[in-house]
Amino acid sequence: MKLLITGAGGMLGTDVQTAARAADVEVVALTRAELDISDRDAVTAAIAAARPAAVINCAAYTNVDGAEFDPDGAAAVNAAGAGFVAAAAAAAGAWVVHVSTDYVFDGTKTAPYVESDPTAPRSVYGSTKLEGERSVALGAPDRHTIVRSSWLFGNAGPCFPATMLKLAQERDALSVVDDQVGCPTFTGHLAEVLVALAAGTRIPGVVHVAAAGECSWFEFAVEILRASGASGEVRPCSTDEFPRPARRPACSVLRSERPGVPALPDWHSGLDAYLSARVTA
Repeated sequence: MKLLITGAGGMLGTDVQTAARAADVEVVALTRAELDISDRDAVTAAIAAARPAAVINCAAYTNVDGAEFDPDGAAAVNAAGAGFVAAAAAAAGAWVVHVSTDYVFDGTKTAPYVESDPTAPRSVYGSTKLEGERSVALGAPDRHTIVRSSWLFGNAGPCFPATMLKLAQERDALSVVDDQVGCPTFTGHLAEVLVALAAGTRIPGVVHVAAAGECSWFEFAVEILRASGASGEVRPCSTDEFPRPARRPACSVLRSERPGVPALPDWHSGLDAYLSARVTA
């Protein structure tokens, strides 16, 4: 089968390419420079020309804090652009897998979020991603899977582990928030599931796919330094002590209540895979 990937040059898109080729899937990989998904005509033309059996939309406006100051730019990609991809995929007879986020929730729940929980984003980024989910459902009503995930990190782009390792070389001590909890999800693991949902067993509607286990950013940082052998002290702090323009959910733990949704390994396994790839790169 043929799979078209948008946002193919990003952290997740790069790993989706790798996972697809490992699964012996023919890949049409379009980077942001090659396809701006906010351009409806360009999206329609690209997907119609490629004639893929499935499309995985990895293109997104991911600057969470920047979106607070650029809501139109975020909406053009995360909301409108997602709908353009879905509609073009449906018109070409292709299934679309769209990547969404834990930020569609307000984070006030004290248990993991499941697919049926009500959404209530607290940031521009979360709001535009939720609108994107709705646009995908409207654009490809019978031919879509929306995959929400949490705290992505990978070797093909800037991410939390890379930042912690860099800062550990520059500072004796790091302060990291300990009152936000989520599921650090390795993009290499998530990519394999995205390809399976596009090329294998297709599950319509919204699914949650995130690493098993949970931790705070502080706990994640401590484990990053320990597992990598980096030196440095990590100190816990509160969200109020480390204010950011965009509000983050206190709870970003995602679990699936739907049968057949693939499970990911524990986040420790994802961190090990990330660090191993970092050493061999």
